[in-house]
Amino acid sequence: MFALILAGGLGSRLGLGEKPLVTINGIPMIRYVIEAFDSAGLETVVVLSRKTPYTHNWCRAHAVPHYTAEGRGYVEDIAEAVKALEIDCPLFTSVADIPCLEKDIIETLHALYLKSGRDALSCWIPKDLAEECGSRVAHTETVDGVEACPAGINIICGNLIDSPQEETRVILADPRLAYNINTREALDFVRSILHARRNRDEGLRRP
Repeated sequence: MFALILAGGLGSRLGLGEKPLVTINGIPMIRYVIEAFDSAGLETVVVLSRKTPYTHNWCRAHAVPHYTAEGRGYVEDIAEAVKALEIDCPLFTSVADIPCLEKDIIETLHALYLKSGRDALSCWIPKDLAEECGSRVAHTETVDGVEACPAGINIICGNLIDSPQEETRVILADPRLAYNINTREALDFVRSILHARRNRDEGLRRP
Protein backbone atom coordinates (compact mmCIF):
# COMPACT_ATOMS: atom_id res chain seq x y z
CA MET A 1 0.00 0.00 0.00
CA PHE A 2 1.31 3.43 -0.93
CA ALA A 3 1.51 6.51 1.29
CA LEU A 4 1.86 9.86 -0.46
CA ILE A 5 3.33 12.56 1.79
CA LEU A 6 2.56 16.02 0.41
CA ALA A 7 5.54 18.33 0.80
CA GLY A 8 5.21 20.81 -2.04
CA GLY A 9 3.88 23.88 -0.24
CA LEU A 10 5.79 26.98 0.83
CA GLY A 11 5.04 26.76 4.54
CA SER A 12 5.34 30.53 4.77
CA ARG A 13 3.39 30.86 8.05
CA LEU A 14 6.26 29.34 10.02
CA GLY A 15 8.87 31.59 8.44
CA LEU A 16 11.71 29.06 8.68
CA GLY A 17 12.21 28.10 5.05
CA GLU A 18 10.84 24.90 3.54
CA LYS A 19 8.61 23.47 6.23
CA PRO A 20 9.35 19.74 5.74
CA LEU A 21 13.03 20.40 6.50
CA VAL A 22 12.46 22.33 9.72
CA THR A 23 14.35 20.29 12.29
CA ILE A 24 12.94 18.88 15.49
CA ASN A 25 15.75 17.72 17.77
CA GLY A 26 18.11 17.65 14.81
CA ILE A 27 15.80 15.64 12.53
CA PRO A 28 13.80 17.14 9.63
CA MET A 29 10.08 17.16 10.38
CA ILE A 30 9.28 15.08 7.31
CA ARG A 31 11.55 12.28 8.52
CA TYR A 32 9.22 11.58 11.45
CA VAL A 33 6.25 11.21 9.10
CA ILE A 34 8.20 8.98 6.70
CA GLU A 35 9.35 6.75 9.57
CA ALA A 36 5.77 6.37 10.82
CA PHE A 37 4.54 5.10 7.46
CA ASP A 38 7.64 2.96 6.91
CA SER A 39 7.15 1.30 10.30
CA ALA A 40 3.56 0.49 9.31
CA GLY A 41 4.86 -1.33 6.22
CA LEU A 42 3.73 1.18 3.60
CA GLU A 43 5.55 2.23 0.43
CA THR A 44 6.19 5.91 1.00
CA VAL A 45 6.55 8.51 -1.76
CA VAL A 46 7.09 12.20 -1.04
CA VAL A 47 5.17 14.49 -3.42
CA LEU A 48 7.10 17.70 -4.06
CA SER A 49 6.79 20.76 -6.28
CA ARG A 50 9.16 23.33 -7.74
CA LYS A 51 8.47 25.43 -4.64
CA THR A 52 10.48 23.01 -2.49
CA PRO A 53 13.87 22.50 -4.18
CA TYR A 54 15.74 21.91 -0.91
CA THR A 55 13.30 19.19 0.13
CA HIS A 56 13.84 17.67 -3.31
CA ASN A 57 17.61 17.67 -2.73
CA TRP A 58 17.13 16.16 0.72
CA CYS A 59 15.00 13.33 -0.69
CA ARG A 60 17.61 12.61 -3.35
CA ALA A 61 20.48 12.65 -0.84
CA HIS A 62 18.66 10.26 1.49
CA ALA A 63 17.30 7.94 -1.22
CA VAL A 64 13.71 8.80 -0.33
CA PRO A 65 11.29 7.98 -3.19
CA HIS A 66 9.75 11.18 -4.47
CA TYR A 67 7.71 12.69 -7.28
CA THR A 68 7.73 16.33 -8.35
CA ALA A 69 4.25 17.57 -9.22
CA GLU A 70 3.25 20.80 -10.95
CA GLY A 71 2.32 22.45 -7.66
CA ARG A 72 -1.19 23.42 -8.72
CA GLY A 73 -2.74 22.59 -5.35
CA TYR A 74 -2.98 19.91 -2.70
CA VAL A 75 -5.76 17.86 -4.31
CA GLU A 76 -4.42 18.42 -7.82
CA ASP A 77 -0.93 17.25 -6.86
CA ILE A 78 -2.33 14.10 -5.27
CA ALA A 79 -4.26 13.27 -8.44
CA GLU A 80 -1.21 13.96 -10.60
CA ALA A 81 1.02 11.73 -8.47
CA VAL A 82 -1.51 8.89 -8.34
CA LYS A 83 -1.73 8.89 -12.14
CA ALA A 84 2.01 9.23 -12.70
CA LEU A 85 2.78 6.40 -10.27
CA GLU A 86 -0.08 4.32 -11.70
CA ILE A 87 -1.58 3.62 -8.28
CA ASP A 88 -4.84 1.76 -8.83
CA CYS A 89 -5.53 0.62 -5.26
CA PRO A 90 -6.26 2.28 -1.89
CA LEU A 91 -3.53 4.59 -0.60
CA PHE A 92 -2.82 6.93 2.28
CA THR A 93 -2.28 10.64 1.75
CA SER A 94 -0.72 12.78 4.46
CA VAL A 95 0.59 16.23 5.15
CA ALA A 96 4.27 16.49 6.08
CA ASP A 97 3.80 18.52 9.27
CA ILE A 98 2.33 16.02 11.73
CA PRO A 99 5.62 14.76 13.22
CA CYS A 100 3.95 13.07 16.20
CA LEU A 101 2.27 10.57 13.87
CA GLU A 102 3.04 6.96 14.83
CA LYS A 103 2.50 3.46 13.49
CA ASP A 104 -0.50 2.65 15.72
CA ILE A 105 -2.51 5.61 14.38
CA ILE A 106 -1.90 4.49 10.80
CA GLU A 107 -2.88 0.92 11.61
CA THR A 108 -6.04 2.08 13.39
CA LEU A 109 -7.12 4.17 10.40
CA HIS A 110 -6.42 1.33 7.98
CA ALA A 111 -8.48 -1.10 10.07
CA LEU A 112 -11.38 1.38 10.24
CA TYR A 113 -11.14 1.90 6.49
CA LEU A 114 -11.35 -1.83 5.77
CA LYS A 115 -14.26 -2.19 8.20
CA SER A 116 -16.18 0.67 6.57
CA GLY A 117 -16.31 -0.92 3.12
CA ARG A 118 -16.27 2.55 1.54
CA ASP A 119 -14.02 4.07 -1.10
CA ALA A 120 -12.31 6.63 1.12
CA LEU A 121 -11.66 7.63 4.71
CA SER A 122 -10.94 11.04 6.17
CA CYS A 123 -9.53 11.55 9.66
CA TRP A 124 -10.67 14.42 11.87
CA ILE A 125 -9.81 15.69 15.33
CA PRO A 126 -12.07 17.65 17.69
CA LYS A 127 -11.63 21.39 17.25
CA ASP A 128 -11.33 21.89 21.00
CA LEU A 129 -8.45 19.42 21.19
CA ALA A 130 -6.64 21.06 18.28
CA GLU A 131 -6.90 24.47 19.93
CA GLU A 132 -5.79 23.09 23.30
CA CYS A 133 -2.66 21.81 21.57
CA GLY A 134 -1.93 25.21 20.07
CA SER A 135 -3.01 24.51 16.49
CA ARG A 136 -4.58 27.25 14.39
CA VAL A 137 -7.87 25.92 13.09
CA ALA A 138 -8.72 27.23 9.62
CA HIS A 139 -11.56 24.88 8.65
CA THR A 140 -14.13 22.94 10.65
CA GLU A 141 -17.10 20.73 9.93
CA THR A 142 -19.53 18.85 12.12
CA VAL A 143 -18.62 15.16 12.22
CA ASP A 144 -20.83 12.83 14.26
CA GLY A 145 -22.15 15.84 16.13
CA VAL A 146 -18.68 17.16 17.00
CA GLU A 147 -17.09 20.31 15.61
CA ALA A 148 -13.91 18.94 14.08
CA CYS A 149 -11.01 19.86 11.82
CA PRO A 150 -9.07 17.74 9.31
CA ALA A 151 -6.11 15.85 10.74
CA GLY A 152 -4.29 15.84 7.40
CA ILE A 153 -4.25 12.08 6.88
CA ASN A 154 -6.69 10.25 4.60
CA ILE A 155 -7.21 7.10 2.57
CA ILE A 156 -8.48 7.21 -1.01
CA CYS A 157 -8.88 4.80 -3.93
CA GLY A 158 -6.32 5.36 -6.66
CA ASN A 159 -8.48 3.84 -9.37
CA LEU A 160 -11.26 6.34 -8.55
CA ILE A 161 -9.05 9.42 -8.43
CA ASP A 162 -11.15 11.29 -11.02
CA SER A 163 -14.50 10.23 -9.55
CA PRO A 164 -16.49 11.07 -6.41
CA GLN A 165 -15.58 8.61 -3.65
CA GLU A 166 -17.94 7.43 -0.95
CA GLU A 167 -16.22 8.46 2.27
CA THR A 168 -16.35 7.49 5.90
CA ARG A 169 -15.37 10.17 8.42
CA VAL A 170 -13.49 9.17 11.54
CA ILE A 171 -12.81 11.30 14.61
CA LEU A 172 -9.68 10.47 16.59
CA ALA A 173 -9.27 12.47 19.78
CA ASP A 174 -5.53 11.85 19.76
CA PRO A 175 -3.25 14.77 20.68
CA ARG A 176 -0.53 13.40 18.40
CA LEU A 177 -2.65 14.42 15.42
CA ALA A 178 -3.36 17.84 16.87
CA TYR A 179 0.26 19.01 16.69
CA ASN A 180 0.15 20.48 13.20
CA ILE A 181 3.19 22.74 13.04
CA ASN A 182 2.09 26.21 11.93
CA THR A 183 3.65 28.39 14.63
CA ARG A 184 7.01 28.59 16.36
CA GLU A 185 5.26 28.04 19.68
CA ALA A 186 3.82 24.75 18.41
CA LEU A 187 7.25 23.82 17.05
CA ASP A 188 8.92 24.37 20.43
CA PHE A 189 6.23 22.34 22.18
CA VAL A 190 6.54 19.42 19.76
CA ARG A 191 10.32 19.47 20.14
CA SER A 192 9.89 18.75 23.85
CA ILE A 193 7.35 15.98 23.17
CA LEU A 194 9.49 14.21 20.58
CA HIS A 195 12.62 14.57 22.70
CA ALA A 196 10.82 12.73 25.51
CA ARG A 197 9.56 10.09 23.07
CA ARG A 198 13.05 9.46 21.69
CA ASN A 199 14.41 9.08 25.23
CA ARG A 200 11.60 6.63 25.98
CA ASP A 201 12.35 4.56 22.88
CA GLU A 202 16.06 4.51 23.63
CA GLY A 203 15.32 3.37 27.17
CA LEU A 204 13.20 0.49 25.87
CA ARG A 205 16.04 -0.63 23.60
CA ARG A 206 18.58 -0.79 26.42
CA PRO A 207 19.21 -4.32 27.80
